Amino acid sequence: MKGWTLTFVLAAVFGLCVGPFYWLAMAATHANSDIFSWPPRFYPGDQLAANTAKLEESIGLVNVLGNTLFVAVAQTAGAIVVSLLAGYAFAKFQFAGRNLFFVLLLSTLVIPGGVTIIPIFEMMNDIGLIDSFPALILPSLSVPFGIFLMRQSLLAIPDELLDAARVDGAGELRVLWRVVIPVMRPVLAALAVFLFLGAWNDFLWPLIALRTPEMYTLPVALATLQGLARTDFGQVMVGTAISSLPMMVLFLILQKQFISGLLAGATKG
Repeated sequence: MKGWTLTFVLAAVFGLCVGPFYWLAMAATHANSDIFSWPPRFYPGDQLAANTAKLEESIGLVNVLGNTLFVAVAQTAGAIVVSLLAGYAFAKFQFAGRNLFFVLLLSTLVIPGGVTIIPIFEMMNDIGLIDSFPALILPSLSVPFGIFLMRQSLLAIPDELLDAARVDGAGELRVLWRVVIPVMRPVLAALAVFLFLGAWNDFLWPLIALRTPEMYTLPVALATLQGLARTDFGQVMVGTAISSLPMMVLFLILQKQFISGLLAGATKG
């Protein structure tokens, strides 16, 4: 009886998690007039191609996806490099004010993101980067949480291991590349997923920084589909479904790293 109860609870949780995505996928295949009809249509329709074509005509879907992918990849790659280098310095180097700087870094975690929007806008505007991709990428390169995560993970790597590589003639960058990064792959994969998810779904800052429709990212472009009198929800559903796909693909690609990280933590010691 206990086993059946657990199965029922897990099935209910699974339904609550997957149900909205299933309805979203099905709604993307129906005409606008049929999406909110009663009873709900939980079966595929024949309007997916038409909705996709209308979405491409409305926002330039291919161009918008290219913009979003470029910005998300650039932000993720840049933030990982900065987080890894900064975390390595905080964890393995001794320098004046190290603890003070780290405390100041951690203090920025409690500052709401909205507070920094106006200063960042003024900075980007002063150097002429508003309405450009660098305006989206540069402010996102320094991620305090990423630096903190890298630093805490790097503290677990024995200094003797790094010293042995240095004795063999390896420089700091080679130590980082040959010794640290292979050990840190699970943590880097997890951080990459978080960073990519945030960059892919970012709406407020691209909305403020971008003015040219041809440079819009997907969340901003989808927001333009909301009309005052009428909204074509068929297009909205297709766009929302497409925006959900990259994270699923990214997880499938990196799940081996997640599993290896969990196993390493489970068997450690």
